[in-house]
Amino acid sequence: MGKRSRRRGHTPAPAAPAVAAAPRRAVVERPRAPWHPFPLVELSVLVGLVLLVWGLFRRDDDGGRVMLVCGMALASLGGLDTALREHFSGFASHALLLAALPAVLTAGVLFFAGAPWPAIPLAGALVLAAAFVGLRRGFRSRG
Repeated sequence: MGKRSRRRGHTPAPAAPAVAAAPRRAVVERPRAPWHPFPLVELSVLVGLVLLVWGLFRRDDDGGRVMLVCGMALASLGGLDTALREHFSGFASHALLLAALPAVLTAGVLFFAGAPWPAIPLAGALVLAAAFVGLRRGFRSRG
């Protein structure tokens, strides 16, 4: 037998330092949708993904582009629904995700209204910041 395979005396492992138990948040169940037994969100995401894939195959004609836009809208609505329910029930903060919605809408309205290019991202950033601060404060005041 080599040196490594010979056992030497048993040395006990050093005791782990005592760590104060961190306070744990109570486990809260995710908020259920009003249509709970029916999987509406999951179905909208599934249909949105199918439309996205189908639209990618037909992306050269107008119908394919419409499918792409509708697929993105349906899949996004499924995620937005979950984020809204979780944020406003106090389950989890989705302040940045929810603040992006009015920012994108503002940028879209300014774009189609013909606003100057520097104004569009500036206005979007200001709306994003204001909405984020408001949503974050609202979430923290609940918890």
